[in-house]
Amino acid sequence: MKAVKASETLAITTKIVLPNDTNTLGNLFGGQLLAWMDLIASVSAHRHSKRVVVTASVNHVSFQKPISHASIVTLEAKVSRAFNSSMEIFVDVFEENQVTGERVKCNEAIYTFVAVDQNGAPIQVPELIPETEEEKERFDGALRRKQLSLILAGKMKPSEATELRRLFMEE
Repeated sequence: MKAVKASETLAITTKIVLPNDTNTLGNLFGGQLLAWMDLIASVSAHRHSKRVVVTASVNHVSFQKPISHASIVTLEAKVSRAFNSSMEIFVDVFEENQVTGERVKCNEAIYTFVAVDQNGAPIQVPELIPETEEEKERFDGALRRKQLSLILAGKMKPSEATELRRLFMEE
């Protein structure tokens, strides 16, 4: 199975926040943003695996800044690391100033998707090749996040989490 460059997994979508997307304060519903992020993350995961993919978990969501009605919102998703059948996808959310065109990052999320076969069983995915500094940082962080998740789920002993131990045992 041929490894895939992280840049080849990039998926981008742009939305405008309409009145039915907003809460009583005139800001984008968090649930609507989660749905948009889930969709764009699934496209990125599919581009990596070339398989049907399903959402396994939403590992992290950060609503750093409210997004107001009529805003132009761009979501960028990219696979940060591939494991056996799962892929971690990082989603960055930007709000665009309609006058200057300047984009400001306002939210982010980390999703995990699993590639499945025609029967819904997990199937192996290709390795990921990170190229940029940001891709390499996210690639390294993905292993630590996975190890922490496995420890919290009782599927890994803390003593086996080599990448996490390295954070705390550096000399």
